[in-house]
Amino acid sequence: MTRRNFALIATGSLTLAAEDGWAQAEAILRRIKAPAFPARDFPVTKYGAAGDGATDCTSAFQRAIEACSHAGGGRVLVPAGNFLSGAIHLKSNVNLHLLDGAVIRFSQDEKKYLPLVHTRWEGMECMNYSPFIYAFEQSNIAVTGKGVLDGQADCRHWWPWKGRTECGWKRGDPNQEPARYKLIAMAEKDVPAADRVFGPGSFLRPQFVQPYRCVNVLIEGVTIRNSPMWEIHPVLSQNVIVRGVHIESHGPNNDGCDPESCTDVWIKDCYFDTGDDCIAIKSGRNRDGRRINKPSENILIQGCVMKDGHGGVTLGSEASGGIRNVFAEDCRMDSPNLDRILRIKTNSVRGGTIENIYMRNVTAGQVAGPAIEIDLNYEEGRAGEFPPVVRNIDVRHITCRRSRQAFSLRGFEEAPIQGVHIEDSTFEKTDRPDVAENVKELALVRVSVNGRAAQ
Repeated sequence: MTRRNFALIATGSLTLAAEDGWAQAEAILRRIKAPAFPARDFPVTKYGAAGDGATDCTSAFQRAIEACSHAGGGRVLVPAGNFLSGAIHLKSNVNLHLLDGAVIRFSQDEKKYLPLVHTRWEGMECMNYSPFIYAFEQSNIAVTGKGVLDGQADCRHWWPWKGRTECGWKRGDPNQEPARYKLIAMAEKDVPAADRVFGPGSFLRPQFVQPYRCVNVLIEGVTIRNSPMWEIHPVLSQNVIVRGVHIESHGPNNDGCDPESCTDVWIKDCYFDTGDDCIAIKSGRNRDGRRINKPSENILIQGCVMKDGHGGVTLGSEASGGIRNVFAEDCRMDSPNLDRILRIKTNSVRGGTIENIYMRNVTAGQVAGPAIEIDLNYEEGRAGEFPPVVRNIDVRHITCRRSRQAFSLRGFEEAPIQGVHIEDSTFEKTDRPDVAENVKELALVRVSVNGRAAQ
């Protein structure tokens, strides 16, 4: 193991801390409740929608949603068929329910996502294209059923805006970088969010599903494919359930589920096959994250399956508002294209505190990178003035057949990683020595690497 400025500690107090932590997870789960809806149905076909794959059903969806909300709530039913739509905006007490065989195909015409809405893009507030399914300051909302949400993003639509040659972009084509740097500069100068206007000509891709400042949210059962970027992105929301969702999307920045500055979130029995992190917990970027100053907290991940992705469970890098009380258990991960089991990425430009992170009972076939990675040197590294705090990371009962390393922990000398506990875990075949740089209080208890006890 590569060692530099780290301390190995006794484990009795950490064992008690872990028990207390998981007791807190049980309390969080008892608090989270799915929204309930009146037994009223509003079929979109009664409001002009046609499942022929050609008719623009955007207005029909909105008429059905308005009628449902005005009546006091219920289900907006999407029957079997192929329904073409632009942005869908949910209202309070509405469950958008897709029956088996229903497919909503979202238009590849960017104008279908106007007018601009208040959103968060890579952790910074702005006015941009509407996410495909969007809700702003609503309560009791859901997207459920056995149907499919198809974003129809591909190497001719949306994905080339990232500016990468592997997906259709070539030098001289438009891309998001000028607007991205402009937004970063605006956020650093505290330009009001309403004056950070992007949209047409800026090439900032919209997210797929984004409840923004919402309470009581359920996303359940649906399959999501081919998003412009992040798939499920609740922002500043409370009491959120993402359950039994199947995500397959391999475009750039195609994270599966990104709770950002949310409280009380339950992600259960989901399948992730993604082009970026499977689950990525966030809380705002740099000065804008510190301005809003709302952590992501009380998040429970259970029984999920992760295939391709940069990380199975990831925290950061947009974590300036802090992340705390995250619990992940009973997950399965396996792919040569999955880079890590647990990933924490941040730096001294982001800042923020990431603490009380618990993982247990995870089985991984293979991952391409270190099974467990904490990296304070991500992207800008130590170039900023806000050294992050990362502390109290507890990992138990992890089995990984193959990885580059069991763990790679890289803190700063002036801001060491504090309190990493790995127990009863086996890493069967690793290719490189483990790394622990600037780690204070590292405990390895009954940890086996390549058939030998880790030290």
